[in-house]
Amino acid sequence: MKKASVTLHEVAAAAGVSIATVSRALNGKDRVSGRTAEHVAQVAEQLGYRVNLIGRGLRAGTGATIGVVVPVISNPFYGELIHRLEDHLQRRGFDLVIADSHGDVDRERDRLRMLVERRVEGIFVVPSDAELSFEAVADTARRVPLVQLDRRVLDLPADFVGVDNDAGIDLAVEHVTSRGAKRVVLVSGNDVTSVGRERRAAFEATVRTRGLPHEESIFGEYLLSFGESAAEALLARGPLPDAIIAGDDLVAAGAIAALKHAGRSVPSDVQVTGFDGTMLADVCEPRLTTVVQPFDELAREATEALVRRMEDPEAPYVLSRLAPSLRVAESTTPAAPR
Repeated sequence: MKKASVTLHEVAAAAGVSIATVSRALNGKDRVSGRTAEHVAQVAEQLGYRVNLIGRGLRAGTGATIGVVVPVISNPFYGELIHRLEDHLQRRGFDLVIADSHGDVDRERDRLRMLVERRVEGIFVVPSDAELSFEAVADTARRVPLVQLDRRVLDLPADFVGVDNDAGIDLAVEHVTSRGAKRVVLVSGNDVTSVGRERRAAFEATVRTRGLPHEESIFGEYLLSFGESAAEALLARGPLPDAIIAGDDLVAAGAIAALKHAGRSVPSDVQVTGFDGTMLADVCEPRLTTVVQPFDELAREATEALVRRMEDPEAPYVLSRLAPSLRVAESTTPAAPR
């Protein structure tokens, strides 16, 4: 009797090839010899591997599917990251299904369950909460190969690929202080996410190390509107700080908009830096100095980590933090006079 829930891993093991080769073979992609493709197809048929979905996928020109759950798909950071992920997955013969949790733990659980029920071969997840996402992400990781991306759940043994937030915040603070800033304020995401916690801790550490005066930070969500309200709060406090270190490009853009509306000049009255390096940094006025995440490298390492987990469920967990860079623009450096 054929097994009703045969996985791609079992087909690969029975055929004696990698999961990526199975995916390409069943997807009709090149880089797989005719003999190998025929062998894989025979093994899949014998095992009864997803017969209906395979047939439908071949007719539609699609192959094995990977899911990704992000908290806010409208954030330019996740749009760019998904674009790069799709590129690397397609090279390996996989298609991508995107789900938005809207930063809500309950919706995140539902999206993960939906992807498992659709029998995706693997999942990338950007956890919406560093603690409350634990149960849903851990349960999913027991069922399907899973990689945490950008953010992670605390104390969860699972693969993770993200940026080195300590290095990124240090780059931003070093830059504004090299341009004369003494009073520096962090305006960033709150402690709900691992990214928010790490950027806050990194800022406090680098300010302490550099002997800068303590300034009360402002925390909220990674939204344009939060950047606006945070800048308004700083204006209400009294004299502006010399520099605002924003937790992402959206927050920075919102802060710049509010400062300009209040008649303040960036960077003459206050320097502003962002974090992520999205296209938003180039359309800000003035253009935004920002910590740039290595999008392509993040996507490549995450893809490799997921494929490794698919091929070997017992492989050691990956914990990868990639180095960011700083792109300097007019929000910290006045444009040269024409």
